[in-house]
Amino acid sequence: MVAKIVTAILVSLAIAFAEPETEKRNAEPIHPHVPHHGVPHHPVPVHHPLPHHPVHPVHPAPHPAPHHDPYAPAPHHPPPAHHGYCDPKAPPACALHTEVPFCIEDAEYPAYEIADKISQDPIFLKKYSDIADQTADDLVQDIVAPQEAQFDYNYYTGASKGPSPYDASHWIGPEGYLCPSQVDYVKIHRALNVEGFWRVILQHVPHDYSYGHYNYTQTTRLEACLTPDSACRLLAPCYGSKCTQKYIYHRMLSFDPCDPYRGFFIDTYKLPSACSCHIPDGPTAPAAHIAPIAHPVLAHSVFPHHPTSPIAPVG
Repeated sequence: MVAKIVTAILVSLAIAFAEPETEKRNAEPIHPHVPHHGVPHHPVPVHHPLPHHPVHPVHPAPHPAPHHDPYAPAPHHPPPAHHGYCDPKAPPACALHTEVPFCIEDAEYPAYEIADKISQDPIFLKKYSDIADQTADDLVQDIVAPQEAQFDYNYYTGASKGPSPYDASHWIGPEGYLCPSQVDYVKIHRALNVEGFWRVILQHVPHDYSYGHYNYTQTTRLEACLTPDSACRLLAPCYGSKCTQKYIYHRMLSFDPCDPYRGFFIDTYKLPSACSCHIPDGPTAPAAHIAPIAHPVLAHSVFPHHPTSPIAPVG
């Protein structure tokens, strides 16, 4: 009996000591895996660089393409770059093949810039003034426009110089001025000012209904001698007369293509205004024979010229 009791006690003690060991053994497999967590850490740094490095070089290439295309027109803004050096004394293209200091027609006229400057100038209407319809009715005393338009000097050669200077054309002819001249009412687009700088002249004639659809033009009356330095018609040689070109200082609203930020301003130009007969004081020595040359003032002739005239027709 005692032996059974002792055995039971020993078994109980054995079980009691065995339980902590069992729990320890059950807990031991968990701890050994802790260091194994380092294994997933090693592939992680390997996986992160591999997918990320190739992705970055691939995406940047397609992104710039769509971004640059919309801005491709940007290079069109640099044209003001030709203002890097703009010579205001250099003649414009319209004046390269003419001897006159102005252009009645200009294929490169900056119409858009002129319209833009009109819209930006709050006092533009205070600067602008013009009488568009100018004729002899208002500007020539005792002569009306149709009458002046019919003055025809086709017959006149202007040959009033040399050993036999005065031909028949000097003594005959229809109504007209003593000194044959060409009169035009024009709208100048570019001109050389009195300081030697080329300016754009305000001539705004819009072709649509955009801003500034009103006409803002500047009309000028030009009169140039057809046979400068020739004798005045119908006067005897003893007078020693000579046709002399006259000029006038004309002020016009202008624009400087080399300094567009300046806006509109008034500038001054020397333009042909009349052809007058001059009679000197006292006798004059006979002039050497010089072929008459038409004064190259106007780019477009309004009067037809006779084939025998020394003035070649323009047009």
